[in-house]
Amino acid sequence: MAKSISSLLHHCSKTKALQQGISLHAAVLKMGIQPDVIVSNHVLNLYAKCGKMILARKVFDEMSERNLVSWSAMISGHHQAGEHLLALELFSQMHLLPNEYIFASAISACAGIQSLVKGQQIHAYSLKFGYASISFVCNSLISMYMKVGYSSDALLVYGEAFEPNLVSFNALIAGFVENQQPEKGFEVFKLMLRQGLLPDRFSFAGGLEICSVSNDLRKGMILHCLAVKRKLESNPFVGNTIMALYSKFNLIGETEKAFRLIEGKDLISWNTFIAACSHCADYEKGLSVFKEMSNNHGERPDDFTFASILAACAGLASVQHGKQIHAHLIRMRLNQDVGVGNALVNMYAKCGLISCSYKLFNKMLHRNVVSWNTIIAAHANHGLGGSALKLFEQMKAMGIKPDSVTFIGLLTACNHAGLVKEGEAYFNSMEKTYGISPDIEHFTCLIDLLGRAGKLLEAEEYTKKFPLGHDPIVLGTLLSACWLHRDVVIGERLAKQLFHLQPTTTSPYVLLSNLYASDGMWGDVAGARKMLKDSGLKKEPSYSMIEVQGTFEKFTVAEFSHSKIGEINYMLKTLSLAAGEAYLSHLS
Repeated sequence: MAKSISSLLHHCSKTKALQQGISLHAAVLKMGIQPDVIVSNHVLNLYAKCGKMILARKVFDEMSERNLVSWSAMISGHHQAGEHLLALELFSQMHLLPNEYIFASAISACAGIQSLVKGQQIHAYSLKFGYASISFVCNSLISMYMKVGYSSDALLVYGEAFEPNLVSFNALIAGFVENQQPEKGFEVFKLMLRQGLLPDRFSFAGGLEICSVSNDLRKGMILHCLAVKRKLESNPFVGNTIMALYSKFNLIGETEKAFRLIEGKDLISWNTFIAACSHCADYEKGLSVFKEMSNNHGERPDDFTFASILAACAGLASVQHGKQIHAHLIRMRLNQDVGVGNALVNMYAKCGLISCSYKLFNKMLHRNVVSWNTIIAAHANHGLGGSALKLFEQMKAMGIKPDSVTFIGLLTACNHAGLVKEGEAYFNSMEKTYGISPDIEHFTCLIDLLGRAGKLLEAEEYTKKFPLGHDPIVLGTLLSACWLHRDVVIGERLAKQLFHLQPTTTSPYVLLSNLYASDGMWGDVAGARKMLKDSGLKKEPSYSMIEVQGTFEKFTVAEFSHSKIGEINYMLKTLSLAAGEAYLSHLS
């Protein structure tokens, strides 16, 4: 009977059938066979595997006899439940010599709390009894050292391994990614292939993440081909990383292909694709995928889903869709995540409803630096520079430390409100007061601020003083200011610098042409246009989008392929005739 119940309990542990397991535990107690250490271990293992550690501990404490399996189940259970300190506490109480499974669980618990000292102590203990070179323990040691940032020690452990396996290589690859050493991670991936090991889903996920982090699309595509060859591209774990790679390079078509090939899409698959649509500015597709996910697949959105889809609504300035999602959140979610709250504040601001945005910000129970950055940027973009600066003072009073994004919002606020002195003061305080090095966005904001205010010489001096001053974006911003203030002399100097950098857009040529035109220099206008023609660059056509009954219509300049172009032309003619009649009536 004990053997049969043990077999059934083992099956319940594997399938995590808690209710059936509880019934079997009741039968064990009723038959009085709980003193059997094998039966009790199966009961203990059931509760540990199902995450019921309080019940598992009760069974463990009541056991009259405990063996290595008992200790292993408890230590592993606490580690799997995220109770790493309890796992290590039990490990220290053991009076038996641990086996490789217990060593591995204890080392993983050290990684969980990022305790190098405890990890080294257990490593020494495993060396003493000859377990450190066993793959199960070795792999845990590699992961632990990588987790605490000691990648060189992880490599030493790998070098001492008796038989390094695929798990060892995966641990090294993932560790190098985590420690921002993608080149070493890719070398390990290549070594793994040279040793004849076939990469699995974890290998590909790590390798593809390396390509994404190091901005190497070519290597990423090679790994994608290998994944296809291994028939792993349809695995959600691999498919999700393929999507993340292509979306980083704004290849939304390739991202969608990868998404559609995934079999058994999980919530991460949907979230990754929706976020990719927002990242690639294909907001309409993001909304349609969200509807597909909710209506056709019954997948329940999480906080990340809502934050991503609200970003899509913000990108389209679609308050209709944004309000619908907000209403859904009010109905379904009592405890709102701070990320979703930030996305709502941003969405209402981007839709032009700054008062709603500010009300939501004030109602947020928890705010982080992103919350403050969002509301400061919202006020800045609405031309409310004074309010944005006041919010910054409130932020500092609350003890929130500003970051790089905060200063982009502040400089934008100063720019839109014409607060030149304040803008310069914020820019100069970045490194001096807050230890933040200005990047290209901050510098462009400063140059735009000075340029708009007519301080062109001062702005030009900044471009000479800072290394960022020779960036095409910065020079283009100042050239635009020269056009605004009709300063041909400085404009020509800047244009020469830009042409020397071989611009990839038509903007410098168009700006220079417009600058000459503003001063009536028509011969030079023709020269600038000839340079544009000779460059081979073409201006990307402009387009407008309007929302009609929840769907979006796109109208591109010189594009007549719209499905309703006949009706549009008829309506334009009708309006033109009506306007002409009204004008004649006014004259008479």
